[in-house]
Amino acid sequence: MAVSDDDIVDAYLYLLGRFLVLRQENHDIRVEQAGYNTIKYNPLGAEAAEFVNPNLDVAYLEAWIAVDPDHAVVMNVPPVVDRYYTVQILDGWGEVIANVNQRTYPDHPHGQVAFVLAGTSPPVPDGAVRIDLPAAKTKILARVELAGDPGEALHLQRQFTLDVPDGIGVEPPVQVPDFTNSALLGPEIFTLSPQVLASYPDAMPSAAQHQGTVARVVAEMTTASGAQRVADVIGTKAVPAFFAGAKGFGRHEGGWSVSYAAGRFGDDILARDIINFGGLWANTTDEAIYFVGLTDATGTLLDGSRTYEVRFPADALPGSVVGAFWSCTLYSVPDYHVVPNSIDRWNLNSTMPLKHNPDGSLSLWLAPQQPEAAPQPNWLPTPAGQGFALTLRLYVSKPEVLDGRWFPPPLTTGLV
Repeated sequence: MAVSDDDIVDAYLYLLGRFLVLRQENHDIRVEQAGYNTIKYNPLGAEAAEFVNPNLDVAYLEAWIAVDPDHAVVMNVPPVVDRYYTVQILDGWGEVIANVNQRTYPDHPHGQVAFVLAGTSPPVPDGAVRIDLPAAKTKILARVELAGDPGEALHLQRQFTLDVPDGIGVEPPVQVPDFTNSALLGPEIFTLSPQVLASYPDAMPSAAQHQGTVARVVAEMTTASGAQRVADVIGTKAVPAFFAGAKGFGRHEGGWSVSYAAGRFGDDILARDIINFGGLWANTTDEAIYFVGLTDATGTLLDGSRTYEVRFPADALPGSVVGAFWSCTLYSVPDYHVVPNSIDRWNLNSTMPLKHNPDGSLSLWLAPQQPEAAPQPNWLPTPAGQGFALTLRLYVSKPEVLDGRWFPPPLTTGLV
């Protein structure tokens, strides 16, 4: 069966999601030397996370967990009261396997959680919650809300611990070439695909179909002319299709974009790519929903030299539509890391002493210098002369957010 250009694009986009996760695993294990079955207790502030799009309102802890048929790994989860927390468990494609917290496990919100390779029966402590893993590795990302008391959050963070038995055999991550968000992979994504696909099963219902297309593209590359054609299609169609999709992703309104499919993507390979690209380790929407701001209300890319206002009406404040908390964080583009500034403020959130307008509305101000109209607590500094992006996070959103009835107000602009 002949391989069409559309087949090459589809196969490329399918593989990209896995390669983005492997890039992070290689960075964590080979560069950061984090090791498997070892918790990294991330510091607070701008250094809070090495991965993209970090939330600075939580104390993070993360680990790559490795098990085998004869050994489970146990996480000890402390009691956490009156603040948001979750232990998020992800697979090798960035799909969420489970969350452990008081909402998902009301009868066992803390205590021991055993990670077990599915289909095996290693010793597991009595009473532990068992999480069956689709492969021998999983990524754990736990968050504890600062809630205005960072010291207590850090204290709780350190009470998450692992019990790791001796003798677990761990395969190193499949090594992939260095690539950046600005310069994605070329034909090597296909030459490495057999090893990459064998390294982790994919829960996507259409995975077998996509993997069959990948195999046909790999076969096409066995001739010089075929290899050149695949390289040309990657450069002229596949990579542009990804970036075009990122610009048109999800629902768009007033400069904000949102996907209601994060964490579990169904058959949407492009959604998985885009979220792994700009917000790796995104959680499911019942835990957190992410509104991304890349443009103003007119569709013009955000510019750090301009002034922006986001005004929430008094009857639609972000705090009224969450069961936990909200935050708005500023990032660089295209790499989605926090941007240093003169007042060391990277976000605005529901625990800060934000000032409401006389009519009860709430304005968030973004500008390189504090605007005259902006109370100092409501101002988030922007990088003059550079583009930037925003992420508005709502934790434990109410139904009106999840079904689209509530949406952030537009990003309006003015000259500094």
